[in-house]
Amino acid sequence: MRLAGHEALARLAARDHGILCTLHAERGVDAVPVVYVLDADGYVGVPVDRVKPKASLHLQRERNLAADPRATLLVEHWDRRDWSQLWWVRAELRWQGDAATARASALAARVLVLRLVGVLGWAAGPSGEGGSGTFR
Repeated sequence: MRLAGHEALARLAARDHGILCTLHAERGVDAVPVVYVLDADGYVGVPVDRVKPKASLHLQRERNLAADPRATLLVEHWDRRDWSQLWWVRAELRWQGDAATARASALAARVLVLRLVGVLGWAAGPSGEGGSGTFR
């Protein structure tokens, strides 16, 4: 059953990791596991690791966002012994370039900042108050 928008948003805020999907011009969807934080203003911060050796100064997800600012963050939960606990939330995000990274102040060089523009979710069991399942 679809989650009410506020419940999908609450589940997104309560988690700290998921799958970030950006669009590569040739390969299509690029999906990578990430950690994240959602702030009260609807911005998602995704740390960019600068410690491990890289082939480029910018990760592929950064180059993907520069070409197409749309992204999706997928967060899910399941219990293999109890499938009634299954749920997922999909957050629609937009990268806004330097304007958004300025929000991260001193961390701007190490955090991708994306604006939450929509969220929807689904759960195997009741979501409480019901609702449309979308937030915009």
